[in-house]
Amino acid sequence: MQSSAGPYSVVAGAGAIGYAAREIAALGRFSSVHIVSSPKVWRAVGKDVQRGLRLSNRNAVHLFNDVESAKHLGSVEHIARSLCRAGADRKSLIIAVGGGVVGDVAGFVAASYLRGVALVHMPTTLVAQVDSSIGGKTGVNLPEGKNLVGAFYPPRLVIADPELLRTLPDREFRGGLAEVIKHAVIADASKFALLEKDMDKILLRDRDALRSLIPRNIQIKARVVSRDERESGLREILNFGHTFAHALESVTHYRRYQHGEAVAWGMMAAAFLGHELRLTPADDVSRIISLVHRLGPLPPWPNISNSALLNAMRSDKKSRSGILRFVLSPRIGHARTYDKVPVRAVERVLHFTPRLITAASDGHGKSQ
Repeated sequence: MQSSAGPYSVVAGAGAIGYAAREIAALGRFSSVHIVSSPKVWRAVGKDVQRGLRLSNRNAVHLFNDVESAKHLGSVEHIARSLCRAGADRKSLIIAVGGGVVGDVAGFVAASYLRGVALVHMPTTLVAQVDSSIGGKTGVNLPEGKNLVGAFYPPRLVIADPELLRTLPDREFRGGLAEVIKHAVIADASKFALLEKDMDKILLRDRDALRSLIPRNIQIKARVVSRDERESGLREILNFGHTFAHALESVTHYRRYQHGEAVAWGMMAAAFLGHELRLTPADDVSRIISLVHRLGPLPPWPNISNSALLNAMRSDKKSRSGILRFVLSPRIGHARTYDKVPVRAVERVLHFTPRLITAASDGHGKSQ
């Protein structure tokens, strides 16, 4: 994986955690090692991680609540002060063990503590393994919007072991699959067709299905990020569905949706918007919505006015001078950013998306 700070390795595969100590030793010597995680994650995988890293109990473990509503500057201060009390210096290493919230917060701490210390990601959720741990974006939320404070700070190493997913709750696993679908929509039509074929096996966490699923998604993310590390152009396609998703998360104060669930809603809305603008063929809209449905029921669309959702979208970091910008897919396997989208079209999509999706779900007895 290429970055402005130089290349870094992504080690992916079942049993990868067993090579963690060797991979980290190859990075050089560190004065101390500090793990940042959450109490829930550390209870589930802490022993496996310490065994894989061959760390003694003397190494510091810094825990914080990893719910989306705790992804704020207060958590950054909490971890930074904990590092300070533990004696972390500029030659220390931070290892982020957890999902997207842990990775984003720990990454921002690593970028800013003593103006930057070494960082390793060890993602423990599907969404983190296939998406958020790759690419060096870190950050936290403000009440005004998602990920509005952060930094581009690439890690020195990423270790993605699907064995760490075995304790992942089903809801979080399914939410992570939304990002998998997103990658296929924006960059890999053949992968999308394979997801349509194998989704039942994937939902059952079939080891053979996951063995190819995770590395392929890492490749897609890495290819896009390597060509546009700081989101000046191409990298924006990774935000397919995210303008809607971030607004849904913001107006519900980050308490209703897991990120992948909001992205699932957002992708369906983006597919409808693409069709409304005569960009996305009806057959592709149907395929996208059908595949997202198979992830299972989503928390319902909030009872929030369209104007509130539009205001949240205008606070999104992708907007320019208050002008809404959306990543849309002219056909499955391709996507780009559009910044001349009529507000009326967005309002129609906000009005009809929850009604059409709810009707489709009820028509099948349940979401499929």
